[in-house]
Amino acid sequence: PRLQMELEALRSIYEGDVCFRELSPVSFQYRIGESGDPKAFLIEVSWPETYPQTAPVISMDAFFNNTISSAIKQSILDKLMVEVEANLGTAMTYTLFEYAKDNKEVFMENQPVNTVTSVSNSISIGTPDVPPSKKKEKKEQLSKTQKRKLADKTDNKGELPRGWNWVDVIK
Repeated sequence: PRLQMELEALRSIYEGDVCFRELSPVSFQYRIGESGDPKAFLIEVSWPETYPQTAPVISMDAFFNNTISSAIKQSILDKLMVEVEANLGTAMTYTLFEYAKDNKEVFMENQPVNTVTSVSNSISIGTPDVPPSKKKEKKEQLSKTQKRKLADKTDNKGELPRGWNWVDVIK
């Protein structure tokens, strides 16, 4: 009966939430982050028969997560298990999903794959600075040193100048 109550609560809380999927009455997926967000990830929570006295099974094996390094997945699972320990005996699926949402940035701060690809993609476009710089200005107006650091990085690699020469040649 308690599981039934939690199930109904989850259904009503996440009704119309595109991130939430009920795979079965004891198994749920929640996507943390917008679709298309390179740092989005998917958590699957399944309830064993003895839940919530025992921990739910939390998995990140979904295909959606295949770009996330196994080390990151493991650290996310470890952090979620700490929450599980703290909430044993209570209905915690909602708590876990919300915890993951609140901590998405922390969970993914060491996820290298996507930052690298987005940088190289923007450089190979040809006029790299136009879309990203607009966005960056808003976020990073506070700190000029951050901008300088970014500029230094690209200069040291020599990627920026090469890109610009290439553009000039075409013009």
